[in-house]
Formats: sequence, C-alpha cells, structure tokens
Amino acid sequence: MPAASRSPEGAPLIVEGLRTPLARAGTELAGVPVHELLGAVLRGVVDRSAVEPRDLADVVVGNAAGGGGNLARLGALTAGLPERLPGITVDRQCGSGLDAIVLACRLVQAGAGAAYLAGGAESVSTAPVRGRRRPDGSVEFYRRAQHAPRDPAAAEPSDPDMGFAAETVAREGGIGRERQDDFALRSHARALRAAASGAFDGELVPVRVPGTEDWVTADNGPRPRLDARLLARFPAAFVPGGTVTAGNSCGDADGAAATLVLGPGCGPAPREGRAALAFLGAETVGVDPRRLGLGAVVAAEQLLARHGVRAAELGAIEFNEAFAGQVLACIDRLGLTGEDLDRALNTDGGALALGHAYGASGAVSVVRLLARAQGLPDGTLCLAMISSAGGIGTAALFTTVRGR
Repeated sequence: MPAASRSPEGAPLIVEGLRTPLARAGTELAGVPVHELLGAVLRGVVDRSAVEPRDLADVVVGNAAGGGGNLARLGALTAGLPERLPGITVDRQCGSGLDAIVLACRLVQAGAGAAYLAGGAESVSTAPVRGRRRPDGSVEFYRRAQHAPRDPAAAEPSDPDMGFAAETVAREGGIGRERQDDFALRSHARALRAAASGAFDGELVPVRVPGTEDWVTADNGPRPRLDARLLARFPAAFVPGGTVTAGNSCGDADGAAATLVLGPGCGPAPREGRAALAFLGAETVGVDPRRLGLGAVVAAEQLLARHGVRAAELGAIEFNEAFAGQVLACIDRLGLTGEDLDRALNTDGGALALGHAYGASGAVSVVRLLARAQGLPDGTLCLAMISSAGGIGTAALFTTVRGR
C-alpha cells in the first residue's frame, strides 16, 4: 500500500478542545451525573470557539460504562444545543472518546457534515450497577461486561481482567518492577509540574457540584508526596509475585472532554495565533484479548507505516497510561528511546497521575495534544493512542497547522 499523504490540505481540523478536571472516582465529581459533565464541556467548546450551534451537524460522544440511552443526545440537550441534533454515542470501551473524534473527522471527510462536536465522558462514580436475568427471573449482578469468549479449560484466562492482562504484557515485554515504578513517578512529577505552571489552565472547564456552590476547578489525581520508596512498598495487585501494583496502575476517574471538528472553510477559524490539529488518519485494530494492552501499539504501527512516518519523527505523543508496564512494552516495540520519551511522550503526565475516565480518556488525549500544539511549530506530527478492553487499539495521527 502506498504511503498516505502527510499534507493537511483539505483535512478536517480540530480547532478547539476542552476537558473537565479529572477527579478520582468517589471524590470531588462523584455527585455530578455523566450528562452534566458532558454538557459542561460541550457548552464550553461552543462558547470558546464562537461556532454557531445552527452550523453543527451532530454530536459524537464516547462512553464505556454508562447506562445507555444515547448520552450524546442527553449531553447536547443539557448543554442547551439545538433540539435537531440527534447525537450518536460510541462504545469502544477505553477507546470510545478517541474513536468518537475519529468518526467525526471521517464524517467530515465523507461530506456528511462540516462541523461536529466530538469527545467522551465517563462518571465511574455514578455508573449503573449491572445485572443479568437468570432463567428463573432473578438478577445476577456482575462487575464488568464480557469482552471475549470465555474458555474455562484454557491454560490462561481468555477474557482476563485488565490488571491480569497488564501483567502478561509486562512479563512478556521484559518490563521489570523498578522501571514501571519509575515511569509512574515520572507521570506524577510531570503532572504536578504542569499544574503548577498553568499548563492545564487553558483546557479546563470548571464543573459545579449540583446542589452546592462548590466548583471543581483542578485535577486531584497527582500525588505530591509520592516517591520511589513509597512506590516500592506497594504489593502486587493482580498476580501473586507480579510487578503490576496499585502504584504503577492508573486510578479510575470521573471526567469529560470535547473537541470541535471542522471541515475546510467551515465555521470559525482557530483563534488568532492558535494552532489547530489537522487529521491525517487513524487505525483501529483487534489483537489477542489476553494481551489487550498491545492494541495501541499495533494500531500505531499500522498507521505510521501507512503514512510513511517513523516513530522518532513524532513531535508529540499522548498515550493513555492504563498501566506503566503496558505503556513501556508498547513504547519499546515502537523503538522509541529515552530521549524520545522525554521530548514527546506525555510531557505533562498521563493517566497514571491524572486518572483514567474510561470512555473520556481518548478524547482527553486529543485535548492534551491540542494544548501542547500551541508550543509546537507547524507541521509537527502528533499521535494519540489507546488500548481498550477486549483487545482493541486505536491510534490517530495529526499535524499542527496555523491559519486556514
């Protein structure tokens, strides 16, 4: 297959992106329903961009753990957007938010519309309790959905929990405990530094806690007192004697993120002096569900090969940090060096510090890329990548542009 073009000419543009603060599940945003989290960022993007709501073709939203009912529609109405917008909700588990943005870009490319709001939202704190009917009519509650066929006779779980799968990927990738802990500490340190410097300020939408005068204005996941000695004390969390711990794994979080995707010549240009992200392409792939954490790197490999891009050419990478061992195994496979990591990968920290808001996390990655793009020269290649339950990976490639 010939290499795809790197030119942004005529490409869909992401011109605005905002997110709520990310709060550890059960904490500051626990009283905020998911549609209100979503409504806050949708309204924020519309107000920030000055896009005319009448110009919007639709709202595309990712969600993984909600109760159904088309969250995109409910969030759009909550945001006060026109009733004519039907909304579409995407479920690719952790990749839902990124896939929602990719879908919006492809709808623009297909000529279905010229302006879309796209992103993701998750309230782990208020996610519904799940249950299935037994033959006698009683209800059996379960912790998570099934993601792959289950074979009780298999030597290893065929539909493993995320932590068990992370252990497999770390072990097979030769990623030891110390390296995982070091990477987790890096994430917290970078997120704390970014917050202190104001790096997140321009992308955050404050959220009011219903029934109160309290506003949530900042992430609460990064831990200032975390150090290597404390991380070393965490026991293995998923496999006896393993290397994956609560300290080098992400925490569950509540939050939402949204972007404005525009076609060529449509709607408001990026605000003066601001960079936009031009969409170059994306890949979503399936991999062995037992090694689900590798989905992101397989998708990235295929995407970069199709566009003739070497991983070392990437100027900015946002990779959802579900588990330190999983991220490191993928980065090693891409052939990125320590210098590449310092320069490009999650330079303001990631989900190990900020938390993982499931269906929102992929959209958070794009919002973060857009924020980082403001300090990058035009033509910088940017990659968002995420692995999802069931053995799915999504990667999306962008380039920075100013002007239209």
